[in-house]
Amino acid sequence: MMRSKKNILVLMLVFVFLPRPVFAMHIMEGFLPLGWSVFWSLVSLPFIVLGLRSINKTVHQNPRLKMLLGLAGAFAFVLSALKLPSVTGSSSHPTGVGLGTILFGPLAMSVLGFIVLIFQAVLLAHGGITTLGANTFSMAIAGPLVAFTIYRAVQKCGGKPSLAVFLAAFFGNFFTYVVTSLQLALAFPAEIGGFVASLTKFLSIFAVTQVPLAISEGLLTVVIFNVLTIYSKDELRDLSVMFEEGAK
Repeated sequence: MMRSKKNILVLMLVFVFLPRPVFAMHIMEGFLPLGWSVFWSLVSLPFIVLGLRSINKTVHQNPRLKMLLGLAGAFAFVLSALKLPSVTGSSSHPTGVGLGTILFGPLAMSVLGFIVLIFQAVLLAHGGITTLGANTFSMAIAGPLVAFTIYRAVQKCGGKPSLAVFLAAFFGNFFTYVVTSLQLALAFPAEIGGFVASLTKFLSIFAVTQVPLAISEGLLTVVIFNVLTIYSKDELRDLSVMFEEGAK
């Protein structure tokens, strides 16, 4: 079981170091006005604090979940490093937040996503420190909240696990870009039509690249989750993410 987890981590980390063109991840360094950078940082801060408490409680109660926590962070790091240029100052890419959200909840994922964004800003020049709050809110807070809500709703309705995981990952990814579009539209309203016109423009451009990426991320997340149900069944039960026996 331990070897299988390590193999998954190695495979994901390999993709990080494959040579490829570098584009800004999410909103790039210095792109947002200072006021909006501070605003999104302040909005994100309470979620990070609550997320740290959530992780500390989970790990304290069950130390063996540390490996699974690391896997969730690595998954988000690798997927969110794979990107395509989209609109000025931004890019489209998978987010990888669905898996960690399903396993540990949206608060814990806010911390994992925050750490991922810091490392990518510092080591890979993706995103930035001044836009860290905005990127954290879109990818590590808003996306996971939607993903968690959808996953739990399908789970309570007796839906198939694969469908619940797929929809959680898909909408967690896509809603990240809804929020990013909102952030850009607030900061840069159009001269004609203002905020609404700007939001419409950003959403329409993002949708072209983000829908297929969200579908791909949903499918990949299902594959990884199915692997975990085989090799980490006890941990998933501890985290209360296992479906009733017989569900497919």
